[in-house]
Amino acid sequence: MTNEIRPFRIDVPQADLDDLRDRLARTRWPSPMDEGDWRRGVPVPYVRDMAAYWADGYDWRAWEARLNAHPQFTTEIDGQNVHFLHVRSADPGALPLILTHGWPGSVVEFLDLIEPLSRDFHLVIPSIPGFGFSGPTREPGWTTRRIARAWAELMRRLGYERYGAQGGDFGGGISRALGLIAPDRVVGVHVNGGTTYPSAAADDPTLTDRERARVRRMNTFMDEAGGYIAIQSTRPRTLAYGLTDSPAGQLAWILDKIRDMTDLAKELPHEAIDRDLLLTDVTIYWLTGTAGSSAALYHEDAREWGEEEVSAVPTAVSLFTVQDIALRRDEERANNLVGWADHDRGGHFAAMEAPDLLLADVRGFFTGR
Repeated sequence: MTNEIRPFRIDVPQADLDDLRDRLARTRWPSPMDEGDWRRGVPVPYVRDMAAYWADGYDWRAWEARLNAHPQFTTEIDGQNVHFLHVRSADPGALPLILTHGWPGSVVEFLDLIEPLSRDFHLVIPSIPGFGFSGPTREPGWTTRRIARAWAELMRRLGYERYGAQGGDFGGGISRALGLIAPDRVVGVHVNGGTTYPSAAADDPTLTDRERARVRRMNTFMDEAGGYIAIQSTRPRTLAYGLTDSPAGQLAWILDKIRDMTDLAKELPHEAIDRDLLLTDVTIYWLTGTAGSSAALYHEDAREWGEEEVSAVPTAVSLFTVQDIALRRDEERANNLVGWADHDRGGHFAAMEAPDLLLADVRGFFTGR
């Protein structure tokens, strides 16, 4: 293993982009049924419209340039290539923050936060092993804990002895695990969405109305839209055949979860998240062939789901509408909870849905630590 950190620049061959457009043009579409009703999955007309724009309206090169405007690097950790953005603040004494995305996300989640956050913090934004330009993984065993150990090593290589960690979805779990692994170095953990699942039933009389709504939302989600968890935690490779071969399949799979997890006040995925930003995320999955290796994180972590040790690291939680289902009582049992925010707009993908709110929470929590 080498500790070398190598400059990286995204430069997708034009042939890959031409192949993407060709595949989209030759998509075999399923028969429409109950169009407009999302209970069977993403309606065919919606995916067709998004695919048509992806092929003929979306400009990957513009987004490639936007990503390349930030310094990027790769390094090998524990036998795996790790890609990351490293944006230093003009303040040499700024606190470093490591920001971690989730599934089905990527480093593009944080694009709107980089400039304002880097005024006050050094930023390290890695692609999770198996995701995007850190993927695919070549061996099993890349659990949340193993990723957190890789993050601790990454921050050591960058020379950061004290730092904060922030993330949502899997990024929240990885950030919390990083605090457990390196509590002497992690000065604080901020998560959007929480780190726990509700331990109370919706009819628990001790819950507030807001908390009952969160538990009901969790139950509805698992009943109506939780099948992807079962598939990705048991058969990620089988799923990967279809998604790796069909860009329309990859698009529909991600659109389905974006619609289920974003602000309930928004009817369609592109109303909650900018259409081009959403397609940039999908394009990264497609170009890197990481449908299977990213889904495999569910498979790896399924073996470790259960009770976790209590974290002593100062922790703050930001929730965005009832799409985020954590209960304060559970977070207080699991963490050294010192901050709590509950917002009335946004959803599970806060960095893309409500970046202004997330920015204020993150800056407020880490300033002065």
